[in-house]
Amino acid sequence: MKNIVILISGRGSNMKALLSAELGCNIKAVISNKSDASGLAFARAQGIPTAILAHRDYPDRESFDAALSRLIDGYEPDFVILAGFMRILTADFVMHYAGRLINIHPSLLPAYTGLHTHARALADGVKIHGCTVHFVTPDLDHGPIIIQAAVAVLQNDTEALLAERVLQEEHRIYAQAIRGLCAGTITLGDEGKVINHNLPLPGQALISPSLPA
Repeated sequence: MKNIVILISGRGSNMKALLSAELGCNIKAVISNKSDASGLAFARAQGIPTAILAHRDYPDRESFDAALSRLIDGYEPDFVILAGFMRILTADFVMHYAGRLINIHPSLLPAYTGLHTHARALADGVKIHGCTVHFVTPDLDHGPIIIQAAVAVLQNDTEALLAERVLQEEHRIYAQAIRGLCAGTITLGDEGKVINHNLPLPGQALISPSLPA
């Protein structure tokens, strides 16, 4: 059975969804760079070991990332899962976990990399928005895409309303992605493209606004 380590910085809502799902793997630890991250208490209540490594205790990103990788490697993970870990990771750290470092991003990548994705989507007037689970590479938010979920952007949407609907899909597809990775039904091919060995039949297209009958 595969081992995973989860990194958080705050409440860890995606972490909570993962801990509540049947992932088919061993969750070896939840690690945070902040001692007051509320998600740590939830993990402990589920019997998951936790650890804190404060980034402010290190003079630069390189030294923090080196210490973080030593801490993570002590748990011998097959995959490292970023679940609201609010740190930009160095290229050395990312390459150390090449093909094993997973993130979820609140947009349909490659659109809207970086921050404030929901506000930018609303400002642009897009009609379909969503979230993406992807492998992490040194090129921020551009790693191979594992799975995506789309939601319709509604006429009266605010940033908060849209974010909440997207978050519901994040909770659903992150667990699905990790489950597939741990089961070996999702793999990263030699050409850097994700292979789904258990690809479901395509469903209906999401059209927003919906077409008249």
